[in-house]
Amino acid sequence: MPRRNELEHKALDVISNNGTDGVLQSELWRELDATSREGSRIALKLETKGLILREKELYEGRWTYRLFPKRKPASLNSIIDSPCLMCPNDARCGAWSPISPNECPRLTMWILGIDEEENGIEESSGET
Repeated sequence: MPRRNELEHKALDVISNNGTDGVLQSELWRELDATSREGSRIALKLETKGLILREKELYEGRWTYRLFPKRKPASLNSIIDSPCLMCPNDARCGAWSPISPNECPRLTMWILGIDEEENGIEESSGET
């Protein structure tokens, strides 16, 4: 029988991998090959630690909980269009450098979701 801490890690992985759909607590303990009591205790412990949310749900005539991760897994899609990835000044850019992300108009526009072409920022600009 795996240690409780290992089961908690496995449970958190299962819950996180189900994303926004969540996972039913009864499905979780079956997937972990644990008892209903162990599954409930693990879910409560993860909720107490602030790692998951438990929402009560009526499923096939029985009350159970749907478990959701509080933290979403990081995705590269969130930074794929970042101007920093293709910036010619990347090697010279830094927080205390003359070229800084703090003063970069392209980065500011990207963060704010503003289209560069609408605001007259040219591609060949030396600043980034």
